[in-house]
This record gives sequence, C-alpha cells and structure tokens, in this order.
Amino acid sequence: MIKVKSTSLEGFLVIEPNCYKDSRGFFLETYQEDIYKAAGIKDKFVQDNQSRSIKGVIRGMHFQVNRPQAQIVTIMRGAVFDVGVDLRQNSPTFGRWHGVELSDTGQRQVYMAPGIAHGFCVLSDLADLHYKVSRFYDPDDECGMVWNDSEVNIDWPLITPLIHQRDANYQSLSQLIDSHKLPHNNPIELK
Repeated sequence: MIKVKSTSLEGFLVIEPNCYKDSRGFFLETYQEDIYKAAGIKDKFVQDNQSRSIKGVIRGMHFQVNRPQAQIVTIMRGAVFDVGVDLRQNSPTFGRWHGVELSDTGQRQVYMAPGIAHGFCVLSDLADLHYKVSRFYDPDDECGMVWNDSEVNIDWPLITPLIHQRDANYQSLSQLIDSHKLPHNNPIELK
C-alpha cells in the first residue's frame, strides 16, 4: 500500500508509492485509481501534462478560478522544490504555503486539492514534471499569484531565479482577494 503523509497545509499531501528496486533500476506505479482512492484521494483525473524546465526556473503560482484542479505531481527527471499555497478561503490553512523537495531518486509525489496554487523551482540542471489533473485545462480560466508575494513569503531556495514575464506580473494574494480572482469553492461546471 502507498504511504500518504499530511503536511502543514490542508489538502497538500506527500505520497510515497510502492517502489521495487534492484540492481537494474526501479519500477513504481505513479497512479492506480483503486489504491489512491483507498488512500483517501478520490478525485477523478482526466488529463496528464508534462513540463520541462532548466535549473533556476521558478514556475507559478498557478491555478484555475472557476474549475479548480486537483493535481498529482511526479518528477520524472531531476529535482525541484515543489510548493502549494492554499487559496481556499474556507480552509483553516488559507494563505499559507508548504514546500517539499521532489526528485527522480526519491520516488515521492505531491497531491494538491482543488484550490491550491502550484509552483516549483528547479534545483537540478534539468527537470521533467508530470502532472495528473482532475479537470481539463482551460486557458480562459487560468490565473496565478505572484511567486514572491511578501504576504505569503515563500522561502524559495534560489537567490536569482529565472521567471517568465507572465508569472512575474501576477497579483499578490491581497489583490486576488480584492479582485475576486481566487478559486471558487463550488467549481462551476462549464459545458
């Protein structure tokens, strides 16, 4: 059975799948619906994504407003510092963040409930991330929180990160609250 560990952020879990190692390498299942459901992860996942980034890149903090996604993040190559920020206004951990180092040698995953903004910074020369998400990506519903919001105060392990202009221009948490751009608690089903 997989191990699921709670963190300081409600809805942000560290998953340790069963890993079978020998002198040739290893094998692990990155997702098996019945096993993950038995461990308390009941979301229906509908889309898989992959990204590649170079050392020093920070991506985030991304989320969807009307159709928030649950995510399972697996590192296929490299190492990252993976971060979630709770943007669910009814959550006891609203506005807080949690980060965990993930790598291709650690065989750990992160689960994020819908309404948690996701971001990461790359610690290795190159990193490939695989995301399993519970809702289809909708570019018109995409939003983000600025990666260096002083109110949230994420302790990134980089001094001079590489940031895409879009991520640098996102709003702070306070601005997102004022502009009503936080993930909706009751996601809207769009047809």
